[in-house]
Formats: sequence, C-alpha cells, structure tokens
Amino acid sequence: MEFLNNHKTLFWSALILFLFLTLQIAILPAFTNQQIYKPLPDAKPLTKDELAGKAIYVENGCIACHTQQVREVEMDKVFGSRPSIPADYAGNHRMDFWRNTANLLGSERTGPDLTAIGERQPSSDWQLLHLYQPRAVVKESIMPSFSFLFEEKDYLDKGDIEVKVPPEFLKNKFKKIVPTKKALQLVAYLLSLKQTKLPEGIKPQEFLYKKEVKKTAGGSGASALPDGGELFTANCASCHQATGEGLPGAFPPLKGSPIVTGDDISVYVTIIMTGYTGRPGYGPMPAVGKNANFTPEMVTALMNHERSSWGNNAKPVTLEQVKAVMDQLK
Repeated sequence: MEFLNNHKTLFWSALILFLFLTLQIAILPAFTNQQIYKPLPDAKPLTKDELAGKAIYVENGCIACHTQQVREVEMDKVFGSRPSIPADYAGNHRMDFWRNTANLLGSERTGPDLTAIGERQPSSDWQLLHLYQPRAVVKESIMPSFSFLFEEKDYLDKGDIEVKVPPEFLKNKFKKIVPTKKALQLVAYLLSLKQTKLPEGIKPQEFLYKKEVKKTAGGSGASALPDGGELFTANCASCHQATGEGLPGAFPPLKGSPIVTGDDISVYVTIIMTGYTGRPGYGPMPAVGKNANFTPEMVTALMNHERSSWGNNAKPVTLEQVKAVMDQLK
C-alpha cells in the first residue's frame, strides 16, 4: 500500500509504463512496417502539384466522405481492380512533423472510394466541373460545391482553362468560369490516384462474396458478353449521363449520335479505346477503354448497349468485328 500512497512513485511508474507501451505498440511496429513494406516497382511518387493537391484535399476535409481503401469484398470491386495492400501506401510520407494523414484511408463512404478515381474518371474537364457543381454531372449528388476554388471572369486570359458549365448552374450566364491554381492542383492529385499493377507473376487477393456476372448474347456469334448496361454505368454515365444526352457544352450526347449508330465501327472503337480530342464545343475524351483495360468482349457489350438505348436502333456489332479493329490499334 506504500506504493499507492507515494504520488511520485505512481507518477514515474505510470510514465514508464506509458513510454514502454508507446514503444512496443506504436514506434517499433512503425519501423518494422517501413522495413517490410516497400512501394511496388511501378509506383510513381507524387509530383509537386499533386502533393500540393493532396494538402488541399486534407484542407477541405475530403476524408470526411471519401475513403481510399478497396476492401476485399465484391461490393468494392467497382472502386478498383484488386483489394488494396500495405505496399500501396508504403511510398507515403508525413505531410509535416505534426501531421501524418499520409494514407487518407478514411472510414466514411458517404461518397465513392477514390483509390482509383484517376483511372475511373481520368477526364480533367469532368473533375473540374464536378468540383464546381457536383449536380451538373451527378444529379443526385449530395457533395457540396467547391465553387470557391474557381473564379468568374468576363474574358479569358492567356493560359486560362474554361470550365464548361451548363447554363442552368451559372449565376451569371455571361461570365467565364476559370479554375484557380488550387483547383488545378486538387484535380492533379485526384487524377494521380491509381492502383499500381502488381509485379508479374503475383496474383492479387480475390474479392469475397462474388456475385454471378450477368451475361447477354451479342452479335452473330451469340458469344457470352458482359452486361453492357453495367459497363456504361461504371465508365460512361458520369459524363454522358444515364439518359445518353450528355451535357450541353461539356460532354457530347450518345443519343442519336451518328458515330454510335453508324455502320463504320472503326472510329467508334478507336474513340472508346484511345479517346478523342478536337470536337468543337466539348472537352477531350480520355482513353476510357485503355485506362479500364477493356477487353473486346467488354467493348462489344458496351457498344451494343449504346446502339440500342435511348431510342438508338442500330444493328448489333459482333465480337469478331470489334476484335479486328482492336488488333489494328495494337
């Protein structure tokens, strides 16, 4: 009982126990993790602008609604091609002496996981418009507007990037919306978020609770194809909208498009796989098919969905036709 009555002994005993537990539970495991886990061979460090964008991501509390961890359950497969592993975060460092927040794993999934948002949505035009007014591209979005990261101008200066905002979301229809440096840096960080491929020969962990993938017959060969509607929703609807009507001045419509409904599919397949730049009044389209590793089966299913939706009534394309065009693109 003498021990309990001596406040100095109690204080120093508690302090020593606290320091011992801190060493064993926090410090030594951290050093061990640094020795065991190394960045994947193809992992790229963040550039200066991307690092600045990460700080803006932290500054604006994006972690409150978004995670950056693909779990091993099937429902997370829409967020990445494989479950996240410790090596994905091995290249991260403390932001400064006082702040870690390096991994930004998050715990809330109010918004979608951003682990591979740079692959799922590689269009800087979409990202900028989404930041300025989320409901311009996702009608049901509850994300707040980050319009304070943009400027309204009467005229564009040299080097300015104009954000193509639909008229109904403009306070002043005669003003030009231009992103600030902070907005561009934040978008640079978002576009850098991609899953690094595992070294050859290493298989990723499998997703649990797999669902049976829907199959549809497509083309003259009646080959089993993925669900074209699901592919469209996951890869195209955010820009071209679920209605296929796109956004005026931002993203072109697929409904009634001569490229979508035409008989010459070579241009159609090429745009899906390699992207397209140069259409007046619209921003460049990224290489969606290349970024998402589309197979000929996926491209065929996606094309047949678009050619038969929203009033489009074009004849289905065959897997053989798509394969022939994709072989030429290699």
